[in-house]
Amino acid sequence: MKMSSDRPLILIIEDEPGIRRFLRVSLEQQGYRFVEAETGRQALVMIKSRPPDLIILDLGLPDMDGVEIIDFVRSWSKLPIIILSARNRDLDKVEALDRGADDYLTKPFSVSELHARLRVALRHCAQAVSADGEGVFESGLLRVDLDTRHVSVGGTQVHLTPIEYRLLTTLIANADRVLTQRYLREEVWGPYRSGGVHHLRVHMGNLRRKIEADPARPRLLRTEQGVGYRLSTEDVL
Repeated sequence: MKMSSDRPLILIIEDEPGIRRFLRVSLEQQGYRFVEAETGRQALVMIKSRPPDLIILDLGLPDMDGVEIIDFVRSWSKLPIIILSARNRDLDKVEALDRGADDYLTKPFSVSELHARLRVALRHCAQAVSADGEGVFESGLLRVDLDTRHVSVGGTQVHLTPIEYRLLTTLIANADRVLTQRYLREEVWGPYRSGGVHHLRVHMGNLRRKIEADPARPRLLRTEQGVGYRLSTEDVL
């Protein structure tokens, strides 16, 4: 299958041949270009010589921990990193996300979900690169004018507290990315935060009641269980 050179180039960093083969077929069917690395050292050489548009990374590599690759990439680039790992503990997810990964899927995984996460990550990266200073965010019925701090839902103005507004704009700045509880607490309350996770949950609940059609079943402000939150622009009416 011949693929156009303007299609995104994805680097698969995975030591299991079966998973690599599965990803190879799946990505090829979607028209992506891809290259593969079986070890962390091989991946670092490839990243330095030809930076990809996105990385799919397994944390359990034979020669190094995948978080070392996250650290290397984040020292100079914001290119999207999606973790694909058998590690399913919340602590592992939080560490990878806090170190700079954009998303985290555990094995076994849904192909359709992986493709959705790829599209979101690539779109978010493209939007960040082409950002021209526009100060308006819109998703579904939600509209936020970042210049005037005007928030509305379905054309009706919504009044947010300063904490709620800062929480919302932090999520907007990282739309479609999973943000850990620690990251949100530091961004909203600062490094000397005293509110704790409970306060974050309370403010998130209040924010949902103001901007979600059904706060009990949020479609915009999603919970990533045991990890944090995500502002989703996918499937929002």
